[in-house]
Formats: sequence, structure tokens, C-alpha cells
Amino acid sequence: MPVDRLSATFSALADPTRRAILARLALGETSVSELAEPFKISLPAVSRHLKVLEGAGLIARSREAQWRPCRIEPQALKGVDDWLEEYRMLWEQRLDRLEDYLRTLTGGDSEKKTRGKKRVRKK
Repeated sequence: MPVDRLSATFSALADPTRRAILARLALGETSVSELAEPFKISLPAVSRHLKVLEGAGLIARSREAQWRPCRIEPQALKGVDDWLEEYRMLWEQRLDRLEDYLRTLTGGDSEKKTRGKKRVRKK
């Protein structure tokens, strides 16, 4: 059963090592061995992480003679951003409605009531 792109992306991003690899690749193209340096895991383990990232479309690998550079594919995160935007708008609307409701409970703008009053600090 094929996995949809968004699920594959979230699955790839679920692992902290893969997120760290992506953060490093956001700085620029680099080799697999350079990517592996900061991690206390084997080179084959790093390669497995790269395969997951590549399968999700988050990175691309190429071959230049003996050098095998990896680079981030930022466009692959567009689907995540689009998905999150729907929820961002939903929560903004809900928070706006909550703010309006709280204003009706307090009888108006709470900022007007507290503006100009000094706060008394407890010692």
C-alpha cells in the first residue's frame, strides 16, 4: 500500500537524527561522511536515515566522481506547510472568537481598564 507524501514526510521528520541531518543540509550541500561526523552512529545507520529522507523527497543525492553530495529539497516541505496553514487559520479563528467572548464577559476591552494603573509589586 503506497504511503501518501505527507505521511512519508511526517514519518521522516519524526526522528531527531533525521531532523538534525536536515538542519545541517539547510546550510548547504555536503557529503555523507561529513553528515555522519557529529553522530555516534555508524555510517550505514546514517545511510539508512538518508534513504528515509530521500524516499520522503526531503533530500536528493548525487554522484560527482568519488564525492556523493546530499542536498535538502526545501520544496518537499511545502505540503507540510500547506497542511499546517489550514490548522493555523482554524486556531486563529477560534482564538479570535474566544477573545470576543471574553470581552463580553468582562464588559469591554480589558486593556482600557488596566491602562494607566500602576502594578503593585509584592515584596
